[in-house]
Amino acid sequence: MPKYPEPGAGADRRGGDLSGAPMTMMPKATQFDAPSAARVGTPGRASIWATLPTRTRLILVVLAIDLIAAFVSCGVMVLNARSAVKVEMNATRATVEPLVADTIRMARSPTPDSLLHTLDLRFQTLRHVRVAVFDAKGERTGFVLPDKRRDRHVAPSWFVALIAPPPEQHDLPIVVNGERIGKAVVTEEPLDEIDEVWGYAASLSLASLLLNLAVLAALTIAFGRVLRPLEGLAEGLTQLERHDYTAHLDPPASRELAAIAERFNSVAGALREARDANGRLNRQLLTAQDDEGRRIALELHDEFGPCLFALEANAASVARIAEGESVPDRGKLAARAAEIGSIVGQVQARNRELLNRLRPHALGQVPLAECLNLLLADFGRRHPGTLFTGSFEELARDYGDLVDLTVFRCIQESMTNAVRHGAAKHVRAEARESSGPGPAILHVVVRDDGAGIAPDHGTGLGLSGMRERVEALDGSFALDNASSGAVVRIAIPIVPERGAEAQSADPPSPPSS
Repeated sequence: MPKYPEPGAGADRRGGDLSGAPMTMMPKATQFDAPSAARVGTPGRASIWATLPTRTRLILVVLAIDLIAAFVSCGVMVLNARSAVKVEMNATRATVEPLVADTIRMARSPTPDSLLHTLDLRFQTLRHVRVAVFDAKGERTGFVLPDKRRDRHVAPSWFVALIAPPPEQHDLPIVVNGERIGKAVVTEEPLDEIDEVWGYAASLSLASLLLNLAVLAALTIAFGRVLRPLEGLAEGLTQLERHDYTAHLDPPASRELAAIAERFNSVAGALREARDANGRLNRQLLTAQDDEGRRIALELHDEFGPCLFALEANAASVARIAEGESVPDRGKLAARAAEIGSIVGQVQARNRELLNRLRPHALGQVPLAECLNLLLADFGRRHPGTLFTGSFEELARDYGDLVDLTVFRCIQESMTNAVRHGAAKHVRAEARESSGPGPAILHVVVRDDGAGIAPDHGTGLGLSGMRERVEALDGSFALDNASSGAVVRIAIPIVPERGAEAQSADPPSPPSS
């Protein structure tokens, strides 16, 4: 008898439960398209899929793949089993006619009754078919035994309905010496073959179910270990949210997660440095404000106080001359008036100098290049032993209040440092605009021939202020030693929107570093 091929040989043995046990499958959108599922949800509310833990979602995706593989395996097995049962039925039916011829040939005294009885007994041993023997009159020959195979088959009825081919019945005439003595009615009976298929399918389903349960358990443990560093990352981010920048992650074994941990530690370190720098700048700002207030108070006391006292004294002198009984001495009055005018001029000069230090009065009213030239001329008057030169011909009229003020203050502070700390005899400032494929860049360079930067030079308030101003405009600031003296290089990208920004009051200039 031909060997029935193994059912589902081409199926995926990782398939799910093939035993017919009811299993719930996830909705299509939940399995494969979590973003789309989230989009179709209620606005402002996360979908159920999005609220699940990552490990649960991964397990559900693996389970969905297993279920699909199980259904595909079941379909392939049913198709193969149908074909195999049909082939087995045809093969068994084909053995009936040789069996009849062999029985007739082996019979020594083949009377019709004995021959038909012998055939009926031999047909009882056949599988997959039922053969009923009838004599020439159409009456059943032999013993009609009950068909117990239908009562003891194990395959459920729904499985039989899937596998069993349409029932077929064939009549085979029994002829001896040219005389028809009866017939054999062959009816297909695939229950035995279907029981074999069912047994194989049940065993395969049980093995697949146990294997998948083991795989899911292993994946649950593996995903838990793989995703455990993410819990540490979440705790670290919570620390950063609470402004605790001492958070540190130990690099996990996974190369990808180790890279994330390294980046996190770098970000935490950068935030810690930024916080420390902000703290230093806040302390410097408070110190600068106190120092500036002290300087202004000293100037008001030392410069304006004597002038006001002199004005008061001259006014009292004029009043006494005017109240005298004799004719007022015009010469004395003219001298007092000249002295009062001189004092007023001195007060006006100091007032302009003080206002210009607090806020350049010409900035925004005249072109930027002219303001910078006026700054050089003012430094030349106050420091006659130093030559101040500049080149600002290629500048636009203005670049907005923030950029103009930053350029002015940086050049002012750089020249102050060159004179005060470098004892320079020549200071040159240059400012030009360069264009390229990206935004235009405003370059500012201040060189001096002084002593340069000392190795133990610290970052004072003036340098910190310049750096902060430039970096606030997304620019770059560099202070280096040149062949002789020091050089300050500043690059500020020119953004058109800055020109339309609201004009802000300039904070007091910090003292030079």
